[in-house]
Amino acid sequence: MFTFKKEDFGEFTFGAATAAYQVEGGQGAGRGMSIWDSFAATGNNVVRQETGEIACDHYNRWPEDLDLLKDAGFDAYRFSFAWPRILPQGTGVLNQEGIDFYDRLIDGMLERDLKPFGTLYHWDLPSTLQDQGGWLNRGVTEWFADYAALVYQKYGDRLEKIATINEPWCASFLSHYLGVHAPGYRDLRAAARSMHHILLAHGEAVARLRQMGADNLGIVLNLEYTKPASDSTEDIAAADMWDSIFNKWFLGGIFKQSYPQNVIDVLKPYMPDDYQNDMALIGGELDWLGINYYTRTHFKHDETVPNFKIAPVPGPLEKTDLGWEIYPDGLTKLLKRVASEYTDLPLYVTENGLADADQFDDQLRIKYYDQHYKAALQAKREGVDLRGYFAWSLLDNYEWAEGYDKRFGIVHVDYDTQKRTPKSSYRAFQELLKG
Repeated sequence: MFTFKKEDFGEFTFGAATAAYQVEGGQGAGRGMSIWDSFAATGNNVVRQETGEIACDHYNRWPEDLDLLKDAGFDAYRFSFAWPRILPQGTGVLNQEGIDFYDRLIDGMLERDLKPFGTLYHWDLPSTLQDQGGWLNRGVTEWFADYAALVYQKYGDRLEKIATINEPWCASFLSHYLGVHAPGYRDLRAAARSMHHILLAHGEAVARLRQMGADNLGIVLNLEYTKPASDSTEDIAAADMWDSIFNKWFLGGIFKQSYPQNVIDVLKPYMPDDYQNDMALIGGELDWLGINYYTRTHFKHDETVPNFKIAPVPGPLEKTDLGWEIYPDGLTKLLKRVASEYTDLPLYVTENGLADADQFDDQLRIKYYDQHYKAALQAKREGVDLRGYFAWSLLDNYEWAEGYDKRFGIVHVDYDTQKRTPKSSYRAFQELLKG
């Protein structure tokens, strides 16, 4: 079990997290199509072309899932709203069944004394908006702000925290340059525009919600600890390039109202005209910041790689079932870096966890959480204003391009029967949080 105590963290939020497309299912209840529906159904984008059509059936089984959170002793549930469930066409006519679902879900949390941490966008862009260019169309920033305002109007008074966007790096660079996630582009212009527009959408939403009186606004960034593959000048520059693409672009855009020059040197011909005029809006004041952390990466210089001239190199440490290097110290270092270089806002670890093939007695997952919680505690003891930590994930679920093969849950899900079975890691949290 864990080798730290709940009391070590003082006043602190212990939570678990999921995302709409990964767990909800319920796609016959008036929900519109999203980019993940078509991406998953196309070619070899996803293992066995698996989709989130049923997922964990959280749409129907949410009371059982909230009971699992409560019974484990968690304080909070981080979830996301599905944009196409609320607005099937992305704009315009509401889906009342979707509105009612989130009413039930949020009220169910409050009835169980769980704090609702709601994320407005976790990658499921309505397909009708993709038809109009999606994140490449500047108009998406206003569409998103309209959607954010609607969600706030319906649920804002019941949400503990609101995050605009989850992991904008994944929704832009990973999805529009590397092509790994929906919509699956591999295009430098698409990358440049999506990387800017997704932050501008965040800024537009924050401005709109401020006008409505919101005072609990944040964004969730995924950060990686990056190392050069060697001490050579070229490898050091390669690691800095990846750090700039992955971390500095989004942190710098939001908190310094500027993008890293080494990335701009590559993307400048493809950036929107006068993008600099948007930076003040992107940098609107926030109330908190969420950080998702999973791994460390090593990079070397590689002249054969177009544009950025960098290539990843496997690290020497133990790996997860996804091949991600387990490096708990990276969490301490990133939390301290964000607090010293970018912002003094309250921070939350909004995702942390691992894919583990051991489905029930998941001792590696217990070890992983033990190490990373202690890494977070070390940052807190060294002065970082860390307010909470959310395990990823409550449930085994749809792991995007990996389909259902990779399991992150502290609760096992049998996808044929939808039976939930708490794993050893769930019991470890239960012992920690309930004593």
